[in-house]
Order: sequence, then structure tokens, then C-alpha cells
Amino acid sequence: MTQKTDHSGLDGGAMLSNLSELCERYDGVLCDIWGVLHNGERSQAAAADALRHLRRLGKPVTLITNAPRPKAEVAEQLASLGITAESYDAIATSGDVCAQAIVDRLPGLPYLIGPDRDLPVFAAASSLAGRKIAPVPLEAADFAVCTGLVDDTVETPDDYVGVLKALRAKNLPMICANPDLVVYRGDQLVFCAGAVAERYEAMGGEVEQAGKPYAAIYRLALGLLERARNRPLDLDRVLAIGDAMHTDIAGATAMGLDSLLITEGIHRKELHEGEGGPLDAEGYKQFTHDHGISPVYRMNRLAW
Repeated sequence: MTQKTDHSGLDGGAMLSNLSELCERYDGVLCDIWGVLHNGERSQAAAADALRHLRRLGKPVTLITNAPRPKAEVAEQLASLGITAESYDAIATSGDVCAQAIVDRLPGLPYLIGPDRDLPVFAAASSLAGRKIAPVPLEAADFAVCTGLVDDTVETPDDYVGVLKALRAKNLPMICANPDLVVYRGDQLVFCAGAVAERYEAMGGEVEQAGKPYAAIYRLALGLLERARNRPLDLDRVLAIGDAMHTDIAGATAMGLDSLLITEGIHRKELHEGEGGPLDAEGYKQFTHDHGISPVYRMNRLAW
């Protein structure tokens, strides 16, 4: 892969009506899932269709997600929402990056902060290591793995202060399997592992981040994209699509990739005038300046 020049700036990005406007400009796409292709409960059919169009034109698509589960689990969730493999070539998940990070800390033993639905990350680590790896009680642990809140429908990071203090007392490092702070599940805003990890870092704890905006998941995603294309990639011709400034757009910018922000995702209440309303142009300009970065392009929702 060849490096690209820096196109970052604070102009807010060019407004697009359709992804087809860029089809000649890029050879491959990295696309976020939650907030672009679905909201945790309902899929965005037009977004999935846009990615299918790209692939029909010979433009490979790697989905890149902070889901703290292996790619097979994410593919199953997508299928349950009606998003089939016709819309993508590969999936890079923070769960897969986390699994490798767990293996890298062997023979240390992990303690889990998160729900049972995220246990497949340990199965993935076991497969990589060729031996069984499972969470242990905190008193026996050498490091923690935070995949999320056990019940994110009612809990907040405040509910984890006690366990974080216990981790800090043992000076245990933490692997954060999902750097997102919050996501919308349907219309409910719920906390993610990143919010717990942020609290642990504020206590002086060591945190290793497995997903966006950090480089490891982009290296995985770009490798998968290059494999799907079956020839070298020029990073100047790769587009990263996402809805979150501090993960998707910040990560793409750090990697030197052009980015497209979907404004009706996680930031929709900040950027739009009412639910489904027009973009607040002045508010958007201030928003990009407050973040100190800007996407190269923006769209309300992903569509062809």
C-alpha cells in the first residue's frame, strides 16, 4: 500500500447527494456498520444497496466496526437485519483485534467486564492460541477485557467505579474491545466500553484500545481490502465512511484516508434541526471546528 498526502482541513467537507458521485475517484471503501448500515434494530436498505453498487463496479468494500465480537458473529447480525454478503467483501471487527491482543498477553489471565453475549471474543482468542482461554475472577486476573456494560439499557460508567478501583489497586492493564463512548440502539442512547475505559484512564489505569480510531483495526481492514482487490492499494484511492467524528473520521484522518461523514448517525441530534430535519449549517461548521478535524465529504444518509 502506498501512502497518501494529507487532505485534512476544517472546511466541513463537500456535501454529496449520492455515493455514485465518487465512484470513479476511489478503488475501495472502508465502511462503518452501526450508524451507517443499521441502528442496532433496523437496517438502512439504501446504504446496503449503495455498497452493492460499488461492488458491482469492481470496488471492494471492507466493513470496519467497533463491535466487540468476531466477524462471524457480526455477519450473522447483519444477515438478521437483511444485510447480506452482497454488500461487502470482508469485515474487520474490534473483536478480532481484541482477540489477538488477548493472545499477546498470554500466559496472563483475563477478567471480563461485559455481557455474556461478548464471550465469543474469548473463543476467537482460543482459536488463535490453540488453547482454551476464558475469563477468570478478578482476584486471579492479570489483565481486564472490557467489551461493554453488562446491561447497557440501564447502567452507566458510574456503576463500574467499584470494579475499576479494584482493577487499579492491582494495577491491571485493560483491553478495551470497543472504543465507542455511546451508540444509538434504535432511539435509545447507550454507553459502550469506551466510556468505561475512559473512566479507567482518568484513574491512571493503562488501556489498550482495539478499535477505531486506533491503527490496529485499520491495518487489518486495509489488508482485507487489498486482498479483496487482489492487487496493491493506493491509500489516496481509499474512502472511509462513518458517522462518528471521534472514531470514524478521526481514525481515517490519522491513517491518511479521505472520509465521508454520515450526519444522520450518532451526531444527528447535534447536527440536524429536529428528527429527519435539514442540516444546521452553522452548527455543523462549529461542530467540525470543535473537533479539530473535518471529513472530506458529508451526506445525510448513505445512498447510491
